[in-house]
Amino acid sequence: MTIDEEPFVPPRRTSAARFAARTLLAQLRPAIGALIALTLLTGCLFPLVLFALARGISPDQAAGSLVVREGAVVGSRLIGQAFTRADYFHPRPSAAGNGYDASSSGATNYGPSNPKQVDAVRKAAADYRTQNALPGGAEVPVDAVTSSGSGLDPQISPQNAALQVPRVARARRLAEADVRRLVAEHVEDRQFGFMGAPRVSVLELNLALDRAGPGKAG
Repeated sequence: MTIDEEPFVPPRRTSAARFAARTLLAQLRPAIGALIALTLLTGCLFPLVLFALARGISPDQAAGSLVVREGAVVGSRLIGQAFTRADYFHPRPSAAGNGYDASSSGATNYGPSNPKQVDAVRKAAADYRTQNALPGGAEVPVDAVTSSGSGLDPQISPQNAALQVPRVARARRLAEADVRRLVAEHVEDRQFGFMGAPRVSVLELNLALDRAGPGKAG
């Protein structure tokens, strides 16, 4: 070593720790900033913009597609209700909470070979035949004995509604032909003409029954 050269002195541990901390902070600062910015943009601003657009373009749908009768909200076109009286059409079974609970939307998650599912379907079919005075071996629509994936379906099949017509007509003291006409008037076609299947809104049909006149349940 020459006289002009200085001996190598390793960096102190404190200096190395400070350097590592500054490096880590320099990397974390933009990451944290990006997280805050994206949270505000996608978690707050974006939903608010969509909500405002929806209220402006489709206010009824944005408000929940509520059905109002005589100034009072009686339900939603999107969520079924548990009608059980004989003078009303009955909806599809529901496994959502205690039935049509939008906060507990879901199905039974039983497979088709699960004994619990088989027993539930058999019981539902037997109850359906009894309620609608059908023969013991009568064919029952699948939507009358199984719940949907959401448990909130507000519609039933036209076949299901047709089998309930005699019971409803008897309970309301109406002619079956008049009740069948109401059902036919409330059959909705496939969405866009090709998606899904024809269906009948249970709530809308039951409200039409209440407006039918003689024998209305109120």
